[in-house]
Amino acid sequence: MQVQLVPLGSVQIGPASWRDATLRSVQRAQRLVRLVSRCAGSTQKVPSDSSAEPRGDEVQQEERGQNRVPVCRDRRSRAQTAGGTRRPVAPFPPSGLRERCAADSVAVAGEYMRRVREVEGRLRRQAGTVAEEAVKLQRERVHLEKTLRSIRTNLSINGRSSESRSRRPATAKTGRDGADQLLRLERRELMELKRDLEAVLENAVRQQQVLGESSRKLLLCARERARVLDLVPPSCPAGPNVSTVSIQPEPFSHFTPECKQVLESSSLAVHQSQLLREKLRRSLSGAITRQNAAHRSVNDGLVKKIAETISLQQSLTVTSAVTRHAVFRKQREVKLIRHSHDKAQGPESSADVPPREKLDRPLVQVYRRHPGTQLPEAARLCQGSAALRRCLQASEAELLRLQRSGLQLLEDLRGKSAAAQVDASVVRMRRQQVDKRATPAFLQQGAC
Repeated sequence: MQVQLVPLGSVQIGPASWRDATLRSVQRAQRLVRLVSRCAGSTQKVPSDSSAEPRGDEVQQEERGQNRVPVCRDRRSRAQTAGGTRRPVAPFPPSGLRERCAADSVAVAGEYMRRVREVEGRLRRQAGTVAEEAVKLQRERVHLEKTLRSIRTNLSINGRSSESRSRRPATAKTGRDGADQLLRLERRELMELKRDLEAVLENAVRQQQVLGESSRKLLLCARERARVLDLVPPSCPAGPNVSTVSIQPEPFSHFTPECKQVLESSSLAVHQSQLLREKLRRSLSGAITRQNAAHRSVNDGLVKKIAETISLQQSLTVTSAVTRHAVFRKQREVKLIRHSHDKAQGPESSADVPPREKLDRPLVQVYRRHPGTQLPEAARLCQGSAALRRCLQASEAELLRLQRSGLQLLEDLRGKSAAAQVDASVVRMRRQQVDKRATPAFLQQGAC
């Protein structure tokens, strides 16, 4: 639309400044109309990037002697797209600018929420992994505590076994025997196992505390991330499944450095817990193997000791019977020798001597009338009596020794019987009081 100037009249009434001011106002309005017409009819290329947007119009103002008249200079009025098409762009924002800004804000917030939900899900999954690892470690800790209780029970049984064997009779005590040595070795082995397992238990307790602290931090970070998920429905899918390792953490993004640090520390704690569980399982298997070996060695030693004692007891029984038989035989022999000695001594009174044994009988008196004719009867009777006396004394001494030996055998036999009973009671006590349920069956099978 062209603006036509209306010709002015030639008659001048009034001062020239009044007319010139009006003309300048008209000319300024005409320039503005032409400027607006050019800006409205100009075309620009649709920008595909914020860096490619055209600059705004430049407005120049003249102040010296003239009124301010804006001048629009379009630098890129004929920009073309790759296909050569042109799209007019209005010089002012569209009427739906507020709706478009709100939609963009909703899209940005939704994308952020989806990414935050992905991080929150990763944190909660990691917390679940940590909790599962804590449960597994707690199960291994329970097995460890049961094994420690079993070792303490075995230590108590070892002490009672040593105390019971100290009550054996004095005849059965010949110093420290092999069974006592095995009991000392078993106690030393059990004490060493107890110290080792207590150290492993301390490590397990510390690792449980680390896992608990890691789970607490993970859940704390997850709750902190979930503060922006109140408006996100549970069925809303999360963002793209992108590994958080490749994401650069930023303080004001969906993945913060605190989240990364907590995830890394929890992964390290889970790995350490897995290594500790493997070490704990190996320690348990080794401890059960050593404990069972020490227990079996002591039991086998005690059984051998009982067998040896019973063998000695049988030998003592046979020897005692033979000795008793010899005592009886020697008693009969002593009785016969004493009878012979008494017979050789003759009667106690001379009135009881028969005439044929008197030394003053007529035959002896007649025989002794010649010199040197002495009968050897008296000397032989004296010699026989002395020999019988000596034999009687020797036999009585042998009988006394046999009786003493028999008594010693009987006492030793009673001691061996008591010792065998004590050892048998110790073995029964050890077999009854050892709780096989103290350790799991699969650990016992693995140890075997």
